[in-house]
Amino acid sequence: MYGWGIVAGVAAIVLVVDQLSKALVLTFLAPGAPHAEVVIVSGFLRLYYVENTGAAFGLFQGKNPLLAFLAFGVVVVLVVWFRELVRFWPGALALGLQLGGAVGNLVDRFRHGFVVDFIDFSFWPTFNVADSAITIGVLLLLYVLLRREQQESARATQAERIDAEQQIR
Repeated sequence: MYGWGIVAGVAAIVLVVDQLSKALVLTFLAPGAPHAEVVIVSGFLRLYYVENTGAAFGLFQGKNPLLAFLAFGVVVVLVVWFRELVRFWPGALALGLQLGGAVGNLVDRFRHGFVVDFIDFSFWPTFNVADSAITIGVLLLLYVLLRREQQESARATQAERIDAEQQIR
């Protein structure tokens, strides 16, 4: 249960931070709020309210019911397919980041009918905390899977070498 505790804890932290940040954005940056934007680094980074009815990078705009269904399916697939990876903390962390992010955006879709995005780098589509967690989680998962593959390959090579030595004797 240790690994699933990490998954649940990380997912809960991501969900809370994501929803709190979006609540602040809705309070202070949404239309009719006190500010239109908060410039962090002029011409590079600002906080700016965006209603995203599509998927990542603004794809599939207006397809909210389909995207909500797909997001729920992704959560289920992540839990089922990668359940063995939670025995190790990097795998549990990766899964927790992805689940927390997916649930954070899913909550937005059901609550608002869109996802609240607000982190705007001048060279990149606007995103949010949940998107960041999903991206970091996917990159960490790729690292875990590649590392696992390398370790299994090394074990197989060592086993073949031992078998060859035993056949010689």
